[in-house]
Amino acid sequence: MTAKYTGMSRETGAAVSDLDHIRQSVHDILLTPVGTRVMRRSYGSLLSALVDQPQNAALRLQVMSACYMAILQWEPRLKLTGIRYESAFDGGMVVEITGSRTDTAQDFSLTVPVS
Repeated sequence: MTAKYTGMSRETGAAVSDLDHIRQSVHDILLTPVGTRVMRRSYGSLLSALVDQPQNAALRLQVMSACYMAILQWEPRLKLTGIRYESAFDGGMVVEITGSRTDTAQDFSLTVPVS
């Protein structure tokens, strides 16, 4: 099978394709604060603004909304089916994204440590 999407791993420089490329893209979108990318100021997500907020039900909804809006805008290769947010006792946050690819309907899952 020929790779539909190819790119370079930001960690190793090796080639990545298809699902690994999408995972890397989603990770980049979620961890890039809106307004920090030169020439593309609207790129990224609002998660960085939520990191130091009190851990409550309102924050859970804001985190899920920030993830959904960013992925919907910047990653058309995915159709989201779920976003879970977990917070640790030490204040760390982890977001778990599930969905499927729009071109192949292949299931997709990614866990992103936010803080």
